[in-house]
Amino acid sequence: MAAVEKRRPAVAPVAGFTDSGRPAASRTAATAESEEDFLRQVGVTEMLRAALLKVLEARPEEPIAFLAHYFENMGLRSPANGGAGEPPGQLLLQQQRLGRALWHLRLAHHSQRTAFNNNVSVAYECLSASGRKKKPGLDGRTYSELLKRICRDGEAPEEVVAPLLHRIRCRDHEAVPLDVFRTGMLTCFVLLEFVARAGALYQLLEDPTLAVADRRVGQAVLDTLEGALRASDAAAAPSRYLEAGSRLGPDSLAQAMDRALGARRPGSPMTREEFLEKAAALFIAKVKPVA
Repeated sequence: MAAVEKRRPAVAPVAGFTDSGRPAASRTAATAESEEDFLRQVGVTEMLRAALLKVLEARPEEPIAFLAHYFENMGLRSPANGGAGEPPGQLLLQQQRLGRALWHLRLAHHSQRTAFNNNVSVAYECLSASGRKKKPGLDGRTYSELLKRICRDGEAPEEVVAPLLHRIRCRDHEAVPLDVFRTGMLTCFVLLEFVARAGALYQLLEDPTLAVADRRVGQAVLDTLEGALRASDAAAAPSRYLEAGSRLGPDSLAQAMDRALGARRPGSPMTREEFLEKAAALFIAKVKPVA
């Protein structure tokens, strides 16, 4: 009897059906659909799409590290998190938002106009998130603090950028619209690049043994730079002034330096700090103050 039982063929389940009688393929498709719906409903699909777009905009050398940093900074964008901190936690939350806004602003160079403007809008949205007891919007205090952090992290001397911050700042309790915010951010980044290029230019004038430049030569170069900026007065965008400075050809600079050295005036030293301050002043004089 036992042998007979062993030879009895097992009854195989009908292909494509589970024990409950539901088709297996249909159940798998339904599961996949429900998973897609879940990811879409909780915002993961849109978040991943936005992250990939940021990678395409920034085109970083290390995309994986870029994405890791991007997701690390994702937590503070939602206005729902805006009221998570009450004093003293509110100060920490504000610093986190400033750091996140600054990170977005650095994702794309200001010359990448579309990507930069998109990142400016994201930064503005992040800083404008409302808390439980605060109306949405960006105030002048937060705006000014972000400008200071941009300039500080840009390693420009404080005395060089201070006049610009004074020119484009807003009052602490003044509402800052998006267009003013965008112009301020762009102006800051352009000034930092302008100062960096002026620093590179000074290195060409500097006597390596004395670590200073001849004042006659330095002033001649500044005069030539001022002429190039004056010629671009019709263009109001700060980036246009940067382009004007970049158009200084070696011939025009060489001629100015030859004239300066040929002048019958005693030479005196011009330090790097003085040269940068004067170069930045030429740029800042073209910036329209915030009304």
